[in-house]
Amino acid sequence: MSDKRHVAKVSIVGEEYGIRSDATPEHTRAVAAYLDREIRKVLAANALMETHKAAILAAMQITDELFRERTSAREVEDQLRALASEVRHMLPPAKREA
Repeated sequence: MSDKRHVAKVSIVGEEYGIRSDATPEHTRAVAAYLDREIRKVLAANALMETHKAAILAAMQITDELFRERTSAREVEDQLRALASEVRHMLPPAKREA
């Protein structure tokens, strides 16, 4: 992210928004497009659902994805630390602290 603020025009479920962000307009549009797709999936599963309720359910699903990815990333980091520790013991003593 840069120190410069950008404005991107996006459409989410047919509503237009001007989003001001540190992110590039391309990034902001990609995030909005992802959100739009997720809300539309919820609406497709229940056509009678109000849009704001679909947005909340989509936000819950996206947040669940985020939490699962964070857990996965922590597990990978732990595995890498364990592997690095194992490899360190195989190095000559002079190289172990580097």
